[in-house]
Amino acid sequence: MATRRPRVTDWRLVVQSRLDRVRADLSALDPLDPLDPESARWREVAVEEAAVVEDMLTREESRWRTVASWWSGWHIERAWRSLHEAEIAVVAAGNGFLGRLPGLRGRVGEYLDDDDPRRVALDELRPGEFPLSVEREIVVDALRAAFDRSDFAHVGSRALRNKLIAASVVLFAVNTLIGLIGFLQPGFIPTCVGSERLPTVCPSGRDAAGTDVWLVQVLGAFGAVLSAVVLLLRRRPSLSPYVMIGYQATIKILLGASLAVVGILALGAGVTTGLIGVASQAALLLWAVILGYSQQVATRLLDSYADRVMDQARPLPKAEGQR
Repeated sequence: MATRRPRVTDWRLVVQSRLDRVRADLSALDPLDPLDPESARWREVAVEEAAVVEDMLTREESRWRTVASWWSGWHIERAWRSLHEAEIAVVAAGNGFLGRLPGLRGRVGEYLDDDDPRRVALDELRPGEFPLSVEREIVVDALRAAFDRSDFAHVGSRALRNKLIAASVVLFAVNTLIGLIGFLQPGFIPTCVGSERLPTVCPSGRDAAGTDVWLVQVLGAFGAVLSAVVLLLRRRPSLSPYVMIGYQATIKILLGASLAVVGILALGAGVTTGLIGVASQAALLLWAVILGYSQQVATRLLDSYADRVMDQARPLPKAEGQR
């Protein structure tokens, strides 16, 4: 009987490595202290949550359920939430926090503001100043607040990803419909440009043809690809379970194709008379490329918003002097 290969994705690799670390830390804990019953309960929680994470990583679903899970992201977010609870439980199960405080403060500092009372309490914690139960509550509250911020950011990332997918489907349908209309009814969507002083030129170099609209769309998409390459070059690596860059590039390419057609219509309507003159087929095609690249003006807002969402999901360390 053939066995199915386990699915390997970036988020699974990260979660699996951290799950292995949780289990290693759990096995390295000191023997149970009869005077500290809370430690035993936290160890049980760690084992239970680790089992949930393992189930999310290895769960097999039907094709349709896989698509639904991918869209809703429930298995990804359930795995991360359970992993976070397991990590909290392992920390809380220890008999002290002296050796863990630097790492705990660094992790909490990635997500919580400097004046957040839970972060302030953790920063001011001095091992031995309070009973172990009080120290444990301070640590657990701070970690949960930090992880909650991360988990909510994952939800925001998924919502943005789904919106980008929906917008891409709509743009693809609109571009396809416009291309089909231009192909079946040549000249119905006028892509030829002319004026009193300049001859009329068409994208195909002759009278209106069925491929004119598609040719403009392809060149507009090519112009958008150039801006997508710039996006790829400046994009920071991210270990977020939701990667936006592919969907952002798709939006740029499809929008570039649409704007190229709209721009050529504007040139043909004389909107730019006195400013732009198109004297040849090469000039018209070049303008299609330029108009496709011009979508960068509109999608820069989308890129900035996606950057903020991804930074919340996976914040970068603060720069020197930034507080």
